[in-house]
Amino acid sequence: MAEPDLGRLLLEGHRAIAADLVSSLDERGFPDFRAGHAAVFVHIDRRSGTRLTELARRARMTKQGMMLVVDDLEQRGYVRRVADPEDARAKVVKLTARGRRCAAEARRAVQAIEARTRRLLGDRRYEALRESLEELVTAASDASEGEA
Repeated sequence: MAEPDLGRLLLEGHRAIAADLVSSLDERGFPDFRAGHAAVFVHIDRRSGTRLTELARRARMTKQGMMLVVDDLEQRGYVRRVADPEDARAKVVKLTARGRRCAAEARRAVQAIEARTRRLLGDRRYEALRESLEELVTAASDASEGEA
């Protein structure tokens, strides 16, 4: 059987880490957190909040896709929409108290996942993996900006 291609390995690695994060947050008191919610938690300005359009841009999602994620998070009590202090016509997505607690637990969970990965691979291989992935992301980002 042929070895899986790089894209497949990256996808499966992402799925494994996402499942580990969801499981960890479940154990930490957030059983309704889903992997797709990370698109907001990773990109939101924790203090001031962020406009939905900016969240979508940062996450490289459509505005419609981000709206669905924000709607879901709002129903679950993790975020709320408030008037933008700089533009009364616009709304800002802000974390609720529950959202801030979840974000803090998610950061702790990610740190634990990364520590386990470092122990599994060893320092040298872990750093090489991070550097390689950063290079791939930067190259892909540069290529997509050149197309725009």
